[in-house]
Amino acid sequence: MTTFFRLTLILASGILILMQINSTASVTFLSMIICIGMFGSFIGTLAGGGGLITLPAMILLGIPIHYSIATNKFSSGIASFSSLLILLRTKEMKWEQIKFIIIASIVGGGIGALIASLIPEKWLNIVAIGLLLFAFILSIQGKKWYSDIQSVNKGHMDERSSKVMSFFIGIYDGGFGPGSSTFSILYFIKSNYTYVKATQMSRVLNFGSCLGAFIIFYQTGFLQWDYAIALATGSIIGTQLALKIVSKIPLQFAKWLLTTILILLVGQVTWQLF
Repeated sequence: MTTFFRLTLILASGILILMQINSTASVTFLSMIICIGMFGSFIGTLAGGGGLITLPAMILLGIPIHYSIATNKFSSGIASFSSLLILLRTKEMKWEQIKFIIIASIVGGGIGALIASLIPEKWLNIVAIGLLLFAFILSIQGKKWYSDIQSVNKGHMDERSSKVMSFFIGIYDGGFGPGSSTFSILYFIKSNYTYVKATQMSRVLNFGSCLGAFIIFYQTGFLQWDYAIALATGSIIGTQLALKIVSKIPLQFAKWLLTTILILLVGQVTWQLF
């Protein structure tokens, strides 16, 4: 199955599902949500920070913040799950290699969503600024971006440290979101994975954290299925396109993109804080 045919099938399936939903939103409105999902997921897969695009865009469209967060977790989880299925089917990953990452991130994502519902948003923003600045320092000091090790996957993760990192990144993703994929990409690169492999592994972690967070947010009732299906359709397409071209992206451009996203994330969170 060609990539074009697969993406067309995904889009058609999403439209058919939306037609079965008794939605009060217009076709134009839902089309805009699909486009937002495509662009946000495309950037988020390559460098993280997809939530920087999707959440503000949905709020600008008039979607309440709680619905926007729940919708974003659903769509991100579905998009990452579609990527995971393809990676497992093509044997680029093995279940034994990733199962502990998924379990740890599911638990972390659920805890993060619970924490987010209990503490003030301002406190979350303060924590986020510190984490984002830390990630920025790691990215600009990452000399291995330009080394030969990035041409061959020699990554090796300690299972215990990977569980811990997946758990805490999951908490951050479940409770806040933007930048979580950036953190995971940087972590896997520091574990001597190639940039391509790091983006793939970040999708695995993102799936777990979004699943854990979605379960919690769903219980609150903050989910509107027409928005969720539209955003998920766009997110799946964006993720598949990004994974298709990631191996063709020059490493210097990848580092520039990652650093730029981090700067924008820090700027956005700081703006919200003050």
